[in-house]
Amino acid sequence: MSTDLESTFSADEALQRLKDGNERFIAGAAKFPTVQREILAALAKAAHPYATILSCSDPRVPPELIFDADLGDLFIVRVAGNVVSPEVGGSLQYAFHHLRTPLFVVLGHTGCGAVTAALDTRLHGTPHLSRIQILVDGILPGLAELALDVKLEAMLAEAVEANVRWSMRQIREAPEGREYKAAGRVKLVGAVYEIETGRVRFLE
Repeated sequence: MSTDLESTFSADEALQRLKDGNERFIAGAAKFPTVQREILAALAKAAHPYATILSCSDPRVPPELIFDADLGDLFIVRVAGNVVSPEVGGSLQYAFHHLRTPLFVVLGHTGCGAVTAALDTRLHGTPHLSRIQILVDGILPGLAELALDVKLEAMLAEAVEANVRWSMRQIREAPEGREYKAAGRVKLVGAVYEIETGRVRFLE
């Protein structure tokens, strides 16, 4: 990986690029260009991503496509349930210190299987395979205050959003998160990708 690079975009400009790209994606007007050799040669020397995205591993949620981004535009960390772990934290710290992306996005999605598994444990105490249980255990604290007197579909939607906010909270409270805040140039936002429509809904 290249080091000590910095995007030319501010956090707000980077967020607007993501929103504009998602609108093109929804409208069926995405660029999806054929990658030319000149572009590949330039990327081999350096990349200047304008956003870092912590996303779920679900194959229906490819950040480069849903934001209509070019190669090198996004630094993407993917793990089931967009769970924050030490390894994820290390990747985010790299993005902050070396790539200097101004925008960090935690991207959840509707119908997330990892969140569904955590909700099943929350409601019924259902155990999972050992490694999956580690993921579930990483999600459960974010579901502690979830309302349980609503229909399951609504509960899952709330759980997905709660999990995004939980990941954001962990990032903010980590040492590197405090560094982001002290730097003053970095923005952290949450979002939920609606698989049914293709739209990304950014959280307030």
